[in-house]
Amino acid sequence: MNATSTPPGKPAGPAVPRHADRIDMQAMPQVLGRLMRLAGRHPWHCALAILCALGAAIFNLIMPRLLGQAIDQTTHLLAAAQSNLPLARNALSLTAGLIVGACAVRGVLTGLQGYCGEALAQHVGFDLRLAFYDKLQRLSYAYHDRIHTGELIARGMLDLEGVRAFLESGVLRMVTLVLLLSVGAWRLLSLDLTLGLLALSFVPFVFWNAMRTGLGLRISWQRLQKMMAELTLRMEENLQGVRVVRAFNARLFEMARFDEVSRRALRLSNDRITLRMRGISLTALAYYTSMGLVLWIGGGRVAAGGLSVGTLTEFLTFITILQQPLRQISVIVNASARASSAGARLFEVLDTDAGIADAPNARALETAAGELRFEGVAFSYGQGPHAKRVLEGIDFAVGPGRTLGIVGPPGSGKSTIAHLIPRFYDVSAGRITLDGHDIRTLKLASLRNAVGLVQQENFLFDTSVHNNVAYAEPAADAARVVSAASVAQIHEHVAQLPQAYGTRVGERGVALSGGQRQRMTIARSLLDRPAVIVLDDSTAAIDPATELRVRAALQGVMQQAATIIIAHRLSSLKHADEIIVLEHGRIAERGTHAALLAAEGRYAALWRLQNRGAQAQRDAVAATGPSGRADFPLRQDAGGAELQT
Repeated sequence: MNATSTPPGKPAGPAVPRHADRIDMQAMPQVLGRLMRLAGRHPWHCALAILCALGAAIFNLIMPRLLGQAIDQTTHLLAAAQSNLPLARNALSLTAGLIVGACAVRGVLTGLQGYCGEALAQHVGFDLRLAFYDKLQRLSYAYHDRIHTGELIARGMLDLEGVRAFLESGVLRMVTLVLLLSVGAWRLLSLDLTLGLLALSFVPFVFWNAMRTGLGLRISWQRLQKMMAELTLRMEENLQGVRVVRAFNARLFEMARFDEVSRRALRLSNDRITLRMRGISLTALAYYTSMGLVLWIGGGRVAAGGLSVGTLTEFLTFITILQQPLRQISVIVNASARASSAGARLFEVLDTDAGIADAPNARALETAAGELRFEGVAFSYGQGPHAKRVLEGIDFAVGPGRTLGIVGPPGSGKSTIAHLIPRFYDVSAGRITLDGHDIRTLKLASLRNAVGLVQQENFLFDTSVHNNVAYAEPAADAARVVSAASVAQIHEHVAQLPQAYGTRVGERGVALSGGQRQRMTIARSLLDRPAVIVLDDSTAAIDPATELRVRAALQGVMQQAATIIIAHRLSSLKHADEIIVLEHGRIAERGTHAALLAAEGRYAALWRLQNRGAQAQRDAVAATGPSGRADFPLRQDAGGAELQT
């Protein structure tokens, strides 16, 4: 399954945009500007970090001037006093003290700049992480149908880290660099225009090289991020399916697949490092060329008496100080390239329309009676010419104390009906009402609180039995949890566990059998006594005897709720007040169990097919006579059909 796969039988929805290797020049300023606005939500951290960066840059600019003045003063003092060495030493000591003080203050400010920058980046990362997780919780089923979990994990962790790191390693360095260049360039050009131009001659080349490198790095980051998402997908998928891998002895095959993606990711990383180091090397070459020219021309002027040694020292010191920030342009470019591509992927999710959301005038359903109606409901997966209609003209009603059974072949739309009731999807035509209200006019939270849905996939969290059953209401006391578990016929098993309801069930409920997981999910859905209960093939993994006990225990709850049971085993539906038979998304038959059998239609044919094995076994037993030996004892299920034990 890849990052854009869809559920079986469902056409692909609008493709999730994936970044090509072209560069969108408008995306970078938009993404980086958005990051700046996010940083602006933390004004104190932001202001303090910028002030510290500016202060460190100012003290960096002071040092060349102090050094140049010290040398010139010392030269003049020695020339004037000749043998007055103590006076010269005092002057040098004073200048040395100022330089040491400036270095100390610069070091403190640089340390504070790093601390505040990291704090700012962490706060922005925290905000983005919460916003991303909140968005994932609100995105519709249709969105999650189109994009793989591994892709979302990669965006929420790897891409988010790339965005966060830019604030730490990119923005503050840019502030320092801009101040150093602007003030330093003014100072050098005012001292000597020719030497100033020579000292700054490498700057345009460095920026040109940085832009060229930045474009290549962004393409490289785009490719690498997609590759890391694929690696995450592979790992997440194989960890979830590790039992299948072991069962089919496919370890070497899966290792080969993972190795192939890892090698491609490694090649991309090496290419990115090569590109970055080439840019750093060219920057260093330009820098040392500029310094050599300044030393050559300036040294000649000093020898000719046209320039003081102190002024030449100031030029060389400034170039030396400027070396590190300018060489860090590659770091800034790398961080901005990564933040641009990572931010585009991250903000793409954050900007996605939730699809299913509360209407502007939505009202809360205070107390639900449980009168559920489908009125001419139609539904299609996807949109446009590729949309596939899976339901058409569905009409039924079910109220408190009433049970509706739904049966049909795979792909006939049974589970789709179950997903439409809590509004995981919106209908394409018609409407669904609860207590006379169109469910699209109700607040989602109140609607879903009123609907207890037990889905085909019995997902449990890696926490205690109590927390799993009480998931809908974490504050529920032990008595309510035990009551719900008793109705679902799981209490006796839980009571025998080492820590009873405090026992952890393992990842996805691995410590429980399939039937036990199903009963746990039934208990979870019954905890709040919902007004509508939807059991989507929820007893498929439960043996008929336990199913009979569950059904008997549910009678009290079902008297107060509208119940919909979707099942393949028809004996589960015999007691329903009405049964509808779906075929190709339409209602082919409807009626009670007895009426449908009498109609000799699809339902009757399916009933005979499911009971044919039991009838053949009864005939075989009868043929052996009273003294004959049957290999398997027989018992009857709740529907009267005899089954093997």
